Amino acid sequence: MDRPYNVLFLCTGNSARSVMAECALQRWGQGRFNAYSAGSHPTGVIHPMTLRLLQMLNFKTDTLRSKSWDEFARPGAPELDFVFTVCDQAAAEVCPVWPGQPMTAHWGVEDPVKFEGPEDKMLRHFRTIYGFLENRIKIFVSLPIASLDRLSLQKRLDQIGKILPEGEQPAA
Repeated sequence: MDRPYNVLFLCTGNSARSVMAECALQRWGQGRFNAYSAGSHPTGVIHPMTLRLLQMLNFKTDTLRSKSWDEFARPGAPELDFVFTVCDQAAAEVCPVWPGQPMTAHWGVEDPVKFEGPEDKMLRHFRTIYGFLENRIKIFVSLPIASLDRLSLQKRLDQIGKILPEGEQPAA
């Protein structure tokens, strides 16, 4: 491929998980990937704790915004190579038809915005969710994408989405 891979992370509100994933891929993709995020029902604002965590991790946050996935289904939008849902609600929704038929996978993680508790524990929870997404992204960027056939690549993408956080057991 003569251009970076374009990757879209989707969630319902586009205020935390998808934004964290976007930032992590921009960092770990080392120019081989363009990362984007969007929501099926965007809140219109990035959650303040998301911004605080990303700033603590030395990410630039001034251009981040909560936006609709419609922006990526319009003419002139980047041609997507991969689309990952990072929350259960988005995985159950009917997604737009993406031009170019990108590879898709569900990498659902818990919504840190729903955490209730003191600010220090909330920040730790957001950091845990970020770390979980970052781990999956590091595995993704290490894949030999260009040398894998579509079926093998899809299998690997699906496996990445099944990696559990340390200490969690699969549902019975």
